[in-house]
Amino acid sequence: MTEKQTRTKLVHAGTRRSQYGEVAEAIFLTQGFVYDTAEAAEARFIEAGADEFIYARYGNPTVRMFEDRIAAVEGTEDAFATASGMAAVNGALASMLRAGDHVVSARALFGSCLYILEEVLTRYGVEVTFVDGTDLAAWRAAIRPDTKAVFFETISNPTLEVIDIEAVAKLAHAVGALVIVDNVFATPIFSRAKDQGADVIVYSATKHIDGQGRCLGGVICGTRDFVRKVAEPYLKHTGGSLSPFNAWVMLKSMETLDLRVRAQAETAQALAETLEGHAALEKVIFPHLPSHPQYDLARAQMAAGGTVLALDIKGGKAGAFRFLNALEIVTISNNLGDAKSIATHPATTTHQRLTPEQRAGLGITDGLIRLSVGLEDAGDLLRDLQTALAAV
Repeated sequence: MTEKQTRTKLVHAGTRRSQYGEVAEAIFLTQGFVYDTAEAAEARFIEAGADEFIYARYGNPTVRMFEDRIAAVEGTEDAFATASGMAAVNGALASMLRAGDHVVSARALFGSCLYILEEVLTRYGVEVTFVDGTDLAAWRAAIRPDTKAVFFETISNPTLEVIDIEAVAKLAHAVGALVIVDNVFATPIFSRAKDQGADVIVYSATKHIDGQGRCLGGVICGTRDFVRKVAEPYLKHTGGSLSPFNAWVMLKSMETLDLRVRAQAETAQALAETLEGHAALEKVIFPHLPSHPQYDLARAQMAAGGTVLALDIKGGKAGAFRFLNALEIVTISNNLGDAKSIATHPATTTHQRLTPEQRAGLGITDGLIRLSVGLEDAGDLLRDLQTALAAV
């Protein structure tokens, strides 16, 4: 059978139809499942078949459709859907690590990811070494023969550093370590992290996959052995599974995922190019701008620059707040990947728990704004941003 293209997979992959032959995917809003006999219940608990389910925390037909669809798009053998993106990050790491294990992680991470690595894993005896994710020499020095995993965001939040997936993967695989990546900013459309060496790929489905600000969700993509024998037992017993309703929302959103993120990325590129050099800005950060420190890598690794850019506003926090408060179309919030354009001030929101010294080390200045570009008219967005910059 001919391999289907991404847009076709986004519409059809994983579909399971009931006896009624429905066109739209069905929502199975049920906690449990009925067995014809006691013997059938016993057999299912020993080994459930592909279309046999036990309890919604373990699996559900609607959730399974979402898992199969995202795995088909990502090119992995399997996937496990979680209640949120952070449940996916925590599940991917905690399910495979034990006291005494060693992890190497990029330092530039979303605040909650940092919390899991700095506070949660170390609390239970996991040793974590942080490195500058863009420095291959630092990765080489930190990865040891006993390193169990490396973790990084393929594009860091919020400073948009781009990590060389293939190069880091080679270093990790040389000692048998798993490569676990958070691929949210690159999206399933613009990145092929699996082909570049990632073993486990994590998404916050809350972001581009839903993409319309409605539901929380996450997913862990990887080999069938990792997903079903490592991640699933941990998640089903600790309760981090996705609800059937949210899975259905994600399924319907995936039908337009390719169309949405390509339109958003095109606008993001145009805005970055136009705003670069503006008198009210220290700099514009966008992976596909030639001024980006990892521009060549970003061009080679990603089909587009993504949907998010960072604006470093002159005047620090006061300048950033004047900019934010002057916006009319762009909303102030802390999500990203939405149909609505969203501006975030990381220093006082998503990364506020870090010390000023830690934020400075990550490049998160008091003037930094993370701008997630939505589906609005590009001209309207540009005028809104230029008006807000004039207020700085």
